[in-house]
Amino acid sequence: MTSMSSISRRGLGLAVAGVAMAFATVSFAEDVRTIKIATAAESKPLSWGAIGVEPQGYEPDVLKAINAKLPQYKFVMEGAADIAQETGLATGKYDIATGGYYRAPAREKQFLIPEAPIGASLIKIYSRKDSGIKEMKDLVGKKIVPVTAGGGIYKFATAWQEKNPDYKIEITASSAGIPYPDRLKEVENGKYDALVLPSNLGEQTVIDQQKLNVQASEPVAINNTFVLIHRSEENQALSDGIDKALKELKADGTLAKLSQKWFGEDITTYMK
Repeated sequence: MTSMSSISRRGLGLAVAGVAMAFATVSFAEDVRTIKIATAAESKPLSWGAIGVEPQGYEPDVLKAINAKLPQYKFVMEGAADIAQETGLATGKYDIATGGYYRAPAREKQFLIPEAPIGASLIKIYSRKDSGIKEMKDLVGKKIVPVTAGGGIYKFATAWQEKNPDYKIEITASSAGIPYPDRLKEVENGKYDALVLPSNLGEQTVIDQQKLNVQASEPVAINNTFVLIHRSEENQALSDGIDKALKELKADGTLAKLSQKWFGEDITTYMK
C-alpha cells in the first residue's frame, strides 16, 4: 500500500465518520420537541416576566429542573396573563401552563394534570388593617373581590360555604383577569373589603413596595398546585415524564431548596 493510498483511505474514513456524526446531530435535533410554556407574568416570587422577558421565580426554576431530566424536550417559557394562559392552553397555543393552579373538575376534564404537585399555596385573606377580618366567617356581609369562575379559590369558597351554612358569604365569579396588584389597591381604596388568594403570587411584595394599608390573614386553607398540560395523545408522554420528574425533585430536596430560595420557607412540607 502506498503512502498516498493510506492517507486517502484515512481521509475517506474521517469523512465518512464526519458525515455519520452530522446525521446523528441532525437526527438528535429532530428528536428534541419544543414545548411552549405560559408562566404567570406578574406573580413574584411564584413567577414573573412579560412576553420577551425571561421568566423568573419558583415555577420557572422548577420547570428548568424538570427539563434537565427530560432532554427529549426543549422548554420555552413566556409570561402571560391568567386568562390568556388557560385560553392559550385550551387552544393548543401553549403545551403547558403554570401559575399556582389547583385541581378542579373542569380543569381535569379539559387538561392533562400530572399526579405530582409542583408546589403548594397557602390561601389567605387580604384586607385593610383596620377591617377586623381574620378568617372566613368574618367575610359575612363583606364585599369580596370576584374570583375566577371554576378556579381553585371559587371551589374553595363554595366548599367552605357548604360546610358552614350558618355563615353566608357572597362570592362572585368573574373572568375579567385584572392583575393582583390592582386588586390589592381596590381593597385599600375601599372598592372591596377583602381579597382571597394564595399567598405565593407576590401579594406581600406588592403591599411592602407600594406601602399599602393591607394585611394578610393566617392561612385559611392549604392547597397543592399543579402543572396544566394541553390535552392531546402526544402530550400524554410529556405529562407522565413531568410527573416522574416532580416526584424525583421532591425526593432529592430540589423543590425544598427552590422553595426556600423564593418563598423563604419550605412549602414542600405542605405538599400532600
